Amino acid sequence: MKKILGTAIVLSAFLFFSCNDAPEETNETTTAETETILGGGQSAVKDDESAKDVVKIAVGSADHSTLVAALKQADLVNSLSNAGPFTVFAPTNAAFDKVPKETLDDLMKDKNKSQLQDILQYHVYVGSLKIEMMEDGQTFNQVNGGNITITKKDGKVMVNNSATVITSIPASNGIIHVIDGVLLPPANK
Repeated sequence: MKKILGTAIVLSAFLFFSCNDAPEETNETTTAETETILGGGQSAVKDDESAKDVVKIAVGSADHSTLVAALKQADLVNSLSNAGPFTVFAPTNAAFDKVPKETLDDLMKDKNKSQLQDILQYHVYVGSLKIEMMEDGQTFNQVNGGNITITKKDGKVMVNNSATVITSIPASNGIIHVIDGVLLPPANK
């Protein structure tokens, strides 16, 4: 009886270890494969349950299609999809319509990408600035190194005395202040 029990244990151990030597099949995809499929970067992360980030909010807004196209052209989509927090002063399509069409078309050319990046980065502050935190005369250093100045008058908040904040939208990685003008960085930062 002891020989049979011993043989059974040895046979069981042999079968157990031989089954575990088989290569495992997985459904996991490597990071490189995922980036190839989705286009890579933080903006490619699919999440329909969490609050939207500043880029996803802009993409979902019919009033910001020009801004989204400019962000794509300037290769800033992934940067603004990261954790932040960011405060984005987001010009509407109507604000971009105030810019001469030739100027806007010229900025969207590959050869002018750095100039477009400079302008768009002038619309971004690293940190979350709620409207109630802004005071008349405050200046904030933007991503491009330039400063903006806040003016508060008659319940309105203006940026550089050229763009009025229309509304504010919280995002998962900061806040968007929709503005009615395009901010142009000073020539000498």
